[in-house]
Amino acid sequence: LAVQAHAGHSFHFWKNASKERELRQPALEFLGIVGLEKRAGFIAGLLSHGEHRQLEIAMALATNPKMLLLDEPMAGMGPKESLAMVDILIKLKHKLTILLIEHDMDVVFTLADRITVLVNGRGIATDTPDAIRKNPEVIAAYLGEESYHA
Repeated sequence: LAVQAHAGHSFHFWKNASKERELRQPALEFLGIVGLEKRAGFIAGLLSHGEHRQLEIAMALATNPKMLLLDEPMAGMGPKESLAMVDILIKLKHKLTILLIEHDMDVVFTLADRITVLVNGRGIATDTPDAIRKNPEVIAAYLGEESYHA
């Protein structure tokens, strides 16, 4: 549907078969980017939570964005699903800007080139992942003392 909307089409019961084929190929490409090409014929309601998140990203990509805003994309995922999402985002970060809001600091440090840390809605630091790891104010607020000595 996202591909249809972006292409200026809407759902019609009586649709032109050639138009359907034109839209299917880009949809399959977006599903491939997020690792769901084998699930193309599945009903979305039967997908796992992690696969739903992957589908959401595929739908966003279908709009040809310059930036993705992701609000806690790892929330509710198990370790395997989180790793799959991180792999997807690593591939995407070289193609478009990603603004990531995430509490899983391992994910943040893996994905981010630049990090802004907020405490109670106030920015306390903006820097590279390495500098953020060493920032005493960030350590006190989020990472804990054991991270500082690692």
